[in-house]
Amino acid sequence: MTVTSEAELAEAIRAADAPLSLRGGDTRGMAGPGAALSLAGLRGITLYEPGALTLVAQAGTPVSEIEAALAAEGQRLAFEPMDHRALMGRSGTPTIGGVFAANVSGPRRLAVGAARDFLLGVRFVDGQGAIIKNGGRVMKNVTGYDLVKLMAGSQGTLGALTEVSLKVLPKPETSATLVLSGLDDPAAIAAMALAMRSPFEVTGAAHDPAQGRTVLRLEGFETSVAYRIGRLKDLLAATGGEIEVLAEDPSETLWRDLRDVAPFHGAAGDVWRLHCRPTEAPALAAKSGAEARLYDWAGGLLWLRMAPGTDLRARLGRYDGHATLLRAEAAGALPRQEPEAPGVARLTAGLRAKFDPRGLFNAEALARSA
Repeated sequence: MTVTSEAELAEAIRAADAPLSLRGGDTRGMAGPGAALSLAGLRGITLYEPGALTLVAQAGTPVSEIEAALAAEGQRLAFEPMDHRALMGRSGTPTIGGVFAANVSGPRRLAVGAARDFLLGVRFVDGQGAIIKNGGRVMKNVTGYDLVKLMAGSQGTLGALTEVSLKVLPKPETSATLVLSGLDDPAAIAAMALAMRSPFEVTGAAHDPAQGRTVLRLEGFETSVAYRIGRLKDLLAATGGEIEVLAEDPSETLWRDLRDVAPFHGAAGDVWRLHCRPTEAPALAAKSGAEARLYDWAGGLLWLRMAPGTDLRARLGRYDGHATLLRAEAAGALPRQEPEAPGVARLTAGLRAKFDPRGLFNAEALARSA
């Protein structure tokens, strides 16, 4: 079933007598069992004020439509949401509601924050069919539940998003990427840490061992970028890597490929995503025995391509991080979420009981933990 209005969605939820599988663009393969309820019909930008850096859109609005509107005004989504389709082998259209429901954030996250940090307000329908609005069009403190932050990353377990209000940012005048070649994983992590501690405002830091290169992105006014790139080259000269600077156009392609984990596209195997301390990332990658690896967020995000059916969590044991099986090679296998810590699980269960007392929303999908 596809709904085309918030009222129609509320009525469908009130009438439901069995679990529902909420879907937007269905690009990530996260939809679980239950009657499919598509929100893709809730589409359109309802308000855009470039001068106020604010945009309001219905949840089913394609991300590409929003990016086109922003580009026409020299603006962008600062958190650089990933496009999962090629990695997951899926079609469909990424939607803005899906981006915020999963808190999808790309390489620029380490500099500007996650998707949830740009979400100003939400409208959604809870598990009893009530329409709820929270937040607004400006950043402000709230009392009680901060539903805006709760909905971001909730994977559709608390309610069905119908509308989002978000902050956007101007597109910088230019960007450039510094490339260090020839560093091993520990040396690359150390170089990225050095760059991130510097005052040169790095907005992307990643390492691709397969290509033997470490990349650092700087953005802003042309004269500022040129000065900061020069200083960063001096700072990193002692790392021992060969240094090259890419201009804006080729670096945009490079960062899009990193954002979407292009090195893993079309390659067989399970794909795991690890959030970890950057200093622990090389040791975790080595311990995993992965067939391929890719470091983003200066090492805080580690992508691993594993042999099908590998239990990565058992192989790594206890560590200070979070692992998610994002793509499973086995036919019919579903992605698995990291089990929540007991205290977090109790809090989560309490929230779901409050907003979805009948257990309609994606509950089985999130139970895919091991």
